[in-house]
Amino acid sequence: MHRNRNHHPSGGVALPVGVLLCLVLGLSLLALRFRPGGPEPASEFVDITAVAATAPAPSAVGPDASGGSYAQDCGRNQEGHRNADNVVVSPGTVGGAHHVHDYVGNLSTDADSTDDSLAAAPTTCTDGDRSTYYWPVLRRTDRVAPAPSTAVAASGDPHDVPGEILAPERVSIEYLGNPWSKVVPMPRFLRLLEGDPAAATDGGAEAGARWGCTGFADRTTTDRYPLCPADSMLTRTLDFPSCWDGRGTDSPGHRAHVRFPSAGGLCPHGTFAIPHLRVTVGYRPPPPRAFALDAFPEQRHSPLTDHAVYIGLMTNRQMASVVACLNENRNCRESG
Repeated sequence: MHRNRNHHPSGGVALPVGVLLCLVLGLSLLALRFRPGGPEPASEFVDITAVAATAPAPSAVGPDASGGSYAQDCGRNQEGHRNADNVVVSPGTVGGAHHVHDYVGNLSTDADSTDDSLAAAPTTCTDGDRSTYYWPVLRRTDRVAPAPSTAVAASGDPHDVPGEILAPERVSIEYLGNPWSKVVPMPRFLRLLEGDPAAATDGGAEAGARWGCTGFADRTTTDRYPLCPADSMLTRTLDFPSCWDGRGTDSPGHRAHVRFPSAGGLCPHGTFAIPHLRVTVGYRPPPPRAFALDAFPEQRHSPLTDHAVYIGLMTNRQMASVVACLNENRNCRESG
């Protein structure tokens, strides 16, 4: 018997093909969105020994180069200062980051912080620097994150979390010079952004954080998590822009007032070299393929989305010490 395509046999209900496709797609998306914690896809990882070696960064080359360095100790967030705020990008919005940040330096930083409140707060930095440094936490995807015990804790840890937070084993904060010119002081309350928390979906033009392993300084990656040997630490290196327009401490979008130098270290015309801030965060190697960066849900915890934020609160005297070390080609370490 031939059936007309517009009819169906009695006793059943035939759904239009379009409706069936929508149902299948919707169920698939729900399965992805609510998948249980576990190892990230293998494509997100690469053995560090398989990463191509890169040439070292240029050393001081110009006659006016500022070849010094200034390192400071701000701890590794032993205090557990974390929240899901971003006072630079989303001031006044509790949980505005939609992922959790680790902080070192200023101990008061949250969504409601102001320049005045930050300037009056205690700090973890041994030299008294009240600057704030923060970046998204790294998580163990093979362990379930503990449920927040209070409403305040819940506001600092979004619901879409893949696992237990990994505490940093080491945090290095270093200010470097410029290979072509002397540096000028950073203005107090300067805001800096490094990386892009939406890089997995917006093209990744601002993605710049480097993932690596100790003992493999010439091998780093931005788009995959490295798998490190057991005796090596997993590292994240975040280099901030260092060419200031000489006018403001912030700008719409938080990037136009400070730009990156060229690959050779030259600052764009009309900008001035300031101390180049580098933050490196190290972790004991987590189980292979069982860790991921906290991120916006739609970013799927991509390593491309790594980023960091800085608000400068050094006093004029503290900043002058940094500038002198760099411009006089000295290697200084501040430890209190």
